[in-house]
Amino acid sequence: MKIQKAHVVRLYPSLVQEEFLRQIGGGTRFLWNLALEQRQTWGQRHGLNRFSQSKELTQLRSEVDWLKACPSQVLQQVLNDLEKAFRNFFARRAGFPKFRKKPRGDSFRFPDGKSVLYERLTGKGGRLKLPKLGSIRFRGWRDIPGQIRNVTVRCDAGQWFAAIQYEHEIADPAVKVLPAAGIDRGISAIIAVSGAGRTKGPNAYRKALKKLRRAQRVVSRRQKGSQNRRKAVLRVARLHQKVRRVRADFLHKISYGLAKNHGTLVFEALKIRNMVRSAVGTVTEPGRHVRQKAGLNRSILDQGWGMLRSFCGYKIAERGGQCLDVSARNTSRECRVCRHVSADNRVSQTRFFCVSCGHTENADDNASVVILKRAVDNGLLPVEALRQHAREAGISVGSLLASSQ
Repeated sequence: MKIQKAHVVRLYPSLVQEEFLRQIGGGTRFLWNLALEQRQTWGQRHGLNRFSQSKELTQLRSEVDWLKACPSQVLQQVLNDLEKAFRNFFARRAGFPKFRKKPRGDSFRFPDGKSVLYERLTGKGGRLKLPKLGSIRFRGWRDIPGQIRNVTVRCDAGQWFAAIQYEHEIADPAVKVLPAAGIDRGISAIIAVSGAGRTKGPNAYRKALKKLRRAQRVVSRRQKGSQNRRKAVLRVARLHQKVRRVRADFLHKISYGLAKNHGTLVFEALKIRNMVRSAVGTVTEPGRHVRQKAGLNRSILDQGWGMLRSFCGYKIAERGGQCLDVSARNTSRECRVCRHVSADNRVSQTRFFCVSCGHTENADDNASVVILKRAVDNGLLPVEALRQHAREAGISVGSLLASSQ
């Protein structure tokens, strides 16, 4: 079984190296915008693609010295990324490619892992040798078990990082016989695990909102193009960076615990992008409760529902488990005891009261069990999960299978 992972290290370039890194970032941004403009203007008439634009890039590098100084393989990757962006657009997997802007941070990739040297110098430090850049000190050493495939360098809030992607082969993990769990994602509690209670999230963005508003007001008062404005913008970027790190750290820890202690994780098949759409509406048909919906969208994005599903997916697969998705329709309105579905069952955000059988408990706990039962009804869970579910219900596996048909 081959797996691909990335290890991120913090780079500490010298002043000369940092200036060259910014030059490479500016060159990749310039090439992306130029190639995108070409395709918008002449693409349909002349059938432009990455091969024809690659030939023009060779001529362009011979005429522009500062672009010639940038590594050629990095510039070629820009055209490959643009080609992939257009394929995703035509396949309706993504929107139309956008022009890149300077303040959003530089990012570029070295596609040849054989030209990269990754060495350890101290306990947690080392050096990373990249083409035309030489050796750059970094912090965050970890032994890489496989072969380096590529390295992506990016600037985030004035700090440089390198994501070292590697590939290695591991033995196929044995199928896990640990119990299954239904996962209900929420706002007041980020997850509710069937039979294991609820866990609150860090709410990193909401806690940093006051500082962010104050810092953004400072940016609005600074003169555009001034050094003080650049410092204020950097302060805002550092706050956003901290929010991302707190959220990712929490989700990595909680997903590790779920993958370690369960054989199957069952999630709702949520379309998060549709759930967080704005309610502003149009001029002719303005939206309703716009500010309330904006607050709800902010809370959903703050929990990182999509990241949690992604983290659980690859972590449990490495351990021989699996992640399943079931329909999200009426999971918060269905009683886990009598399976009665009614909008009146959801008394409030946290309380569930079945109008049919009188069962009452926390709404998130009820939904997590309903999600697990839907996987049982669809025949998606392995035998061990069926046995566990039958033990909880106090019936035999045969009776459970007969009732689900």
